[in-house]
Amino acid sequence: MLMEETNISTNDIEKLFNAGVHLGHKKNRLHPKARKYVYKIVNGTAIIDLTKTVVSLNNAKAFLSQNSKDGKVMLVVATKRVANQFAADLCKEYAIPYITAKWLPGLLTNFETIMKNVKKMKQLETDRESGAWDKFVKHERTKLGKELNKLKKLYEGLATLEKRPDVLFIVDVKKEKNALTEARQNSIPVVAVIDTNANPAMVTYPIIGNDDSATSVQLLVRDIIESFAKAK
Repeated sequence: MLMEETNISTNDIEKLFNAGVHLGHKKNRLHPKARKYVYKIVNGTAIIDLTKTVVSLNNAKAFLSQNSKDGKVMLVVATKRVANQFAADLCKEYAIPYITAKWLPGLLTNFETIMKNVKKMKQLETDRESGAWDKFVKHERTKLGKELNKLKKLYEGLATLEKRPDVLFIVDVKKEKNALTEARQNSIPVVAVIDTNANPAMVTYPIIGNDDSATSVQLLVRDIIESFAKAK
């Protein structure tokens, strides 16, 4: 059931305001379809209507909570600097698959091929921990270690991914346009934090908010990831 604006508490608004979620882009970067989420323009900057943000955030959380209860898999995509380490740490805590280094082209459209690298990474790690590398000379072990580290940088967040994700959570769809394109091609619903310079109509559940500030992004990322994780 979709939440209405009449059900919003002032505490929700204050929490978002204090984190700077209301600060959008300059007026000349305002996407026409994001205009309805803007309260007003102040000194040339779009000020986001936080009542609408609260509604969209809670609707997204309700959607993800139901997906979680149904056993669906969420993939978090957050490679921008203000979000990547924070998102990775949270996802590790809750065993949620994530991509925080760079989007892997073909992940959704050519899933099986990409996952071969994940399988290779996991096998190398297993072999190292079991002592299977001990039979090799030092320079061969060093070579294997470098290969493992390279794979982990790209694929570590996908180690728990057993199948193609059922839903994506994206931070900044302009930066992650390839992830969004693949999700749409594969009819995978997308929840996303979207600033006023992007088109919210491209996303299933857009959450309009400042996606450049660490305090704003981290508040929204924590809210989304924890709502999914704690619904299990």
